[in-house]
Amino acid sequence: MVVLAAAFASPAAAQTPAPAQAVEKLYIMDCGHNAATDQSRWSPGINVGKPLELSDNCYLMKHGAQWLLWDTGYPDAVADKPVTGPIGTATRTRKLATQLAEIGVKPDDVTFVGVSHSHGDHVGNVDMFPKSTLLIQKAEVDWAFADGKPPPFKKDRPMKPLAGDTDVFGDGSAVILSTPGHTPGHQSLLVHLPKTGYVVLTGDLAHFKDNWDNDRVPSMNTSADQTHASHAKLVKVLADNKAQLWINHDKPTSAGQKHSPQYYD
Repeated sequence: MVVLAAAFASPAAAQTPAPAQAVEKLYIMDCGHNAATDQSRWSPGINVGKPLELSDNCYLMKHGAQWLLWDTGYPDAVADKPVTGPIGTATRTRKLATQLAEIGVKPDDVTFVGVSHSHGDHVGNVDMFPKSTLLIQKAEVDWAFADGKPPPFKKDRPMKPLAGDTDVFGDGSAVILSTPGHTPGHQSLLVHLPKTGYVVLTGDLAHFKDNWDNDRVPSMNTSADQTHASHAKLVKVLADNKAQLWINHDKPTSAGQKHSPQYYD
C-alpha cells in the first residue's frame, strides 16, 4: 500500500489518515494497434493459430505544472505506413503528436517520460521528447543497450536509471513499481486519481485479462520466475489500494471515437 507521511496536531487527529495525494487528470491516448496472427505467442499452448487484436495505449498525467507520459507506443511513422512482420500488422489510427496538441501539450512540456520496458511498441516515440527525463530501470537500460543490439532510442538524453520502486512526484500520486519478467527491467505504474481512485497500469506484465487471471508467461518473456513474482506483487498492490487493473493491450480506449484522447480524474 502507498503510505504517506503526515504530521498531526493531536492524538485524536491521528485516528484519521491524511488524504492521499493524486494526479489531477489522466489521459488515455491511442498509441497503436496490432493485428496479431497467433495468440499462443502470448499464451503458450492456448488458442494456437488464433488471431488476436491488441490495443496499444499511452497515458498522460498532469501533476500541478508537471506532466508524466507513460509509454510512447508505436512510432508515429506507423500512422503513415503500417508495418507487417512475423507477429502481425502494426497500425496507428492517430499520431501521438496530434493527440498531445489537442490537449495543448508540447513535447517540451512533458517533464517525465516513463516506459514500462524497451520493446518497440512502447518506446517508439521516446525520441520525440529529447528534453524530458526518461524514467527507466537500470536493468532495462543495460539489457536494451547490450552489445550487438540495435538501440531502441537515443541514449544520449536526460535519463534517470532506477533501481526498484520509485515515487515519481514524492507524494504517492504516481509510483513506479519494479515488475521484471517480461524483460529484465520491466516496470508498472500505480496512479492515484481524485475521483477514479487507484489504478495500476500493467505495461506488459499481462497482455490480456485471460493471461492475467491464469498467471501465464508469454514465450518471449526473459524470466518465468520473475514474471510470477511480479504478478503476485501486483495482486497485493491491487488489494492493498483497492485499485483497478488497466491492462495496456487489452483496455478499450478512445481509438476510433470522434472525441479522443479520453481522460479520467
